[in-house]
Amino acid sequence: MKLLTLFCVLALASCSSPQPAAPTVSPEVAAWQQRADGVTIVRDDWGVPHIYAKTDADVVFGLMYAQAEDDFNRVETNFINSQGRLAEAEGEGAIYRDLRMKLFIDPVQLKADYAKAEPWLKALMDGWADGLNFYLAAHPEVKPRVITKFEPWMALSFSEGSIGGDIEQVNLGQLEAFYGTEVKPTSTARFDSTDFNAPPAEPTGSNGFAIAGANTASGKAQLLINPHTSFFFREEAQMVSEEGLNAYGALTWGQFFIYQGFNDKAGWMHTTSSVDNIDDYLETVTKKADGSYTYRVGTEERPLVASKITVPYKSANGVANKEFTVYKTHRGPIVRSVDGKWVSIRMMQEPLKALNQSYSRTKARNLAEYKKVMDLHTNSSNNTLYADADGNIAFFHSNFIPKRNPKFDWTKPVDGTDPATEWDGLLSFDESPNSVNPKNGWVYNTNNFPYSAAGANSPKQKDYPAYVDSGTENPRGVHAIRVLDGKKGFTLDSLIGAAYDSYMPEFDIQIPLLLKAHAAAPASNPLKAKVADQIAILKNWDYRWSAASVETSVAVFYGEDLWQRVSPAARKANIDTYDYMKLKATPQERLESLAAAADKLTADFGKWQTPWGDINRFQRNDGAIVQKFDDAKPSTPVMFGSARWGSLASFGARAYSGTKKWYGTSGNSFVAVIEFGDQVKAKAVTAGGLNSVPGSKHFGDQAERYATGNLRDVYFYRDQLKGHTEREYKPGQK
Repeated sequence: MKLLTLFCVLALASCSSPQPAAPTVSPEVAAWQQRADGVTIVRDDWGVPHIYAKTDADVVFGLMYAQAEDDFNRVETNFINSQGRLAEAEGEGAIYRDLRMKLFIDPVQLKADYAKAEPWLKALMDGWADGLNFYLAAHPEVKPRVITKFEPWMALSFSEGSIGGDIEQVNLGQLEAFYGTEVKPTSTARFDSTDFNAPPAEPTGSNGFAIAGANTASGKAQLLINPHTSFFFREEAQMVSEEGLNAYGALTWGQFFIYQGFNDKAGWMHTTSSVDNIDDYLETVTKKADGSYTYRVGTEERPLVASKITVPYKSANGVANKEFTVYKTHRGPIVRSVDGKWVSIRMMQEPLKALNQSYSRTKARNLAEYKKVMDLHTNSSNNTLYADADGNIAFFHSNFIPKRNPKFDWTKPVDGTDPATEWDGLLSFDESPNSVNPKNGWVYNTNNFPYSAAGANSPKQKDYPAYVDSGTENPRGVHAIRVLDGKKGFTLDSLIGAAYDSYMPEFDIQIPLLLKAHAAAPASNPLKAKVADQIAILKNWDYRWSAASVETSVAVFYGEDLWQRVSPAARKANIDTYDYMKLKATPQERLESLAAAADKLTADFGKWQTPWGDINRFQRNDGAIVQKFDDAKPSTPVMFGSARWGSLASFGARAYSGTKKWYGTSGNSFVAVIEFGDQVKAKAVTAGGLNSVPGSKHFGDQAERYATGNLRDVYFYRDQLKGHTEREYKPGQK
């Protein structure tokens, strides 16, 4: 049966009465319909949209329509948030989150940036807005929460795909303390958002590996893409045009570029960087007789720029407004105060360049082209793992690093009155700790520092200023080196095996200390006998997770309890909690935590000998952004554990109100392995499924594959879709 477009009228050949008049279509909708006629969306048997069109801009049009089909709520929510309009949907609890965004995101400036954009980039933004608006026109039953019409400039408000962008480094509590009451230069309010009495937070970020042909069975370079985000944060899609675009991978809802993925010749994977590229300045502020303020730089008193920001918010009586007077220096906005000093913050703010870079890298097909795109220097919060069909592999450290005077400690606020604290341009590619084609044949990053990216062939920390990176090694980094170093003959399947290697190196540190504590405990200690059975099974454990592993359950519950037990002391001593657990926790504390873990397991699951898969579960009940979990509803056992203990495959899970089982909300989200050569070969899996509508075939069809690391084949070439096509259609067709 021929598919009907949104505005077709059925011909009634047998009807003798006059035909009803065709519905009136606005010129705008008619133009969208004409554009849709040049776009083809192919949904494969996993629901992945493959978008084909003549131009890049038309592909973007089709992509945005397809994204909206799969999860318009997340598309809209990301851009509600990026424009500082969340309170319009969610009420006054989001006012300060919106204020934070509005300090940096100015629609007037973004409209000006759009107006001066190069024609090709402006066309992409036009296609972005047209695709979303056409979806709304074609689906009048969909009621946006805030954005009833998308405008092209809005694409600039969210120009890179990280789950937590640079702006989110501003502490909301401190921002509210400063702007929530009358501003006073002598305010000394202090806030710390870290709760040291809570279980250790799941480490955010990602894993990325790139393997040179010398270490693969085929002699071709390979890439692992393994972002760790909150679940359902990204769509999986392919974008193909006749203008050289052919990109596949994961893209953040609402954006029109593949954020982590590959084209026919090259691939890129972003990991959250530990780069130090955001700086706080202690400003010396003086209030003048007329009520205005100045701040001092050297011997100069400069006017502190004051402006009004209005934050609309939903209230019981409709839309209300809260107005703020905010302040800004030449470095950036004032965001808090410390010991009588106002604090301004400086970060990368180049939305037009950032959007250019985010899109352009998807069309870079070799190392030289990718490095040329990096000359824009706006990939601020991410490292990159890279591989291509020419056999190149690389680790690129964050390519936005301000040059600064190394005599200052840039991990702390610096004195804004001292002109020596000004930025002096950006570090070049050659001045940054990158690693290109190291002789060991692999590079990786797990959100750790860059100084182990290529093992013994890594950049040397001593060769770079301290401000370049504020990170350290982490347990996943230790694990990654273990699965990569000295290994040859990688295939896509063995690369998957490395990505899901079950070893948890942090327990290789913590459990021997526990065994030692038990062995040294006197017989008179009642805990010696109480935990003897748990000690017995841990003695022979290989520190590897599995769904059937009781040892994993005991170790994880033990680790969680010990964290909570010692974290107040660690905070008081200003020592990292992991280091405190290793160096300072007493033998008695270790035994008490093991006893508490066994008691908790017994209370929650009936026996302490509970396999890990009975506890650790994946569940998707509805399309809400914040899921509600229920032990009585179906769920899927997940074999892998938390990144906090060094598991490369990450599943950030915990119990929730009313549950005993642990449910994951973050960690492995999109996972892909790719081999480059004359043709691309790839496998992938997306958490749960591609569509967020309960009841959809693709709402949960990847849950079991996700939970077991059983990646599916990617259909990259059009002929691979033969026999794997669920639907082929044009935007607007029913």
